[in-house]
Amino acid sequence: MSVKSNIEWTDSTWNPVTGCTKVSPGCKHCYAETFSERWRGIPGHHFEQGFELRFWPGRLDLPLRWKKPRKVFVNSMGDPFHEEIPLSFIKEIFQTMGKASWHTFQILTKRAERLAELIKELDWTPNVWTGVSIENAEYLWRARHLRLIPATVKFISFEPLLGPIGILDLTGIDWVVVGGESGPGARPIDATWVREIREQCLTQGVPFFFKQWGGVNKKRNGRLLDGRTWGELPDKAT
Repeated sequence: MSVKSNIEWTDSTWNPVTGCTKVSPGCKHCYAETFSERWRGIPGHHFEQGFELRFWPGRLDLPLRWKKPRKVFVNSMGDPFHEEIPLSFIKEIFQTMGKASWHTFQILTKRAERLAELIKELDWTPNVWTGVSIENAEYLWRARHLRLIPATVKFISFEPLLGPIGILDLTGIDWVVVGGESGPGARPIDATWVREIREQCLTQGVPFFFKQWGGVNKKRNGRLLDGRTWGELPDKAT
């Protein structure tokens, strides 16, 4: 099963694990939880158990079946470094990514501490991009853990951006993505916050990708920033 994605910075999604639990303010209106819970209790549905953590060993080899190279977002319906995912299963995910060398895998987590703890346990092949989510200045510490990772591309996703970030040290960071929250109850994003991040990316030479303004109707709000689309990708992209 090849899952085409509508996420602007990837091509497909791959979910060998689904489900998660909330760890910070950015999780409040989790799109994955909202989607999953719609199907709770429907017999035979992938999300019969809603957003409860669930493992899918049968999906581990899916990327090996996709012959055309693509960017693959890993665990779009959860966090690949959730504390209840056994290290053995995470290793199997990384083994698949290593074997499927023609793809680019994009891993994103809010659990930066566990990410750093497992540095020596995992094989960081060149096709594995690694990122952390940061929703406001209080969680900038996640970037410190990210810098420790021996990934070819290290990136920060400021989505949903919930407040001003302030001064950014982008040393060792290869890519920055920014986006507003979308869907019911979406919290507002301020253009000033976005511009401050963009200007620091330009100054420090880091590619900047503005994903969306978000809101209840994200399509209507679009993704233009100051009259243009910002869709820069990492210079080291495989």
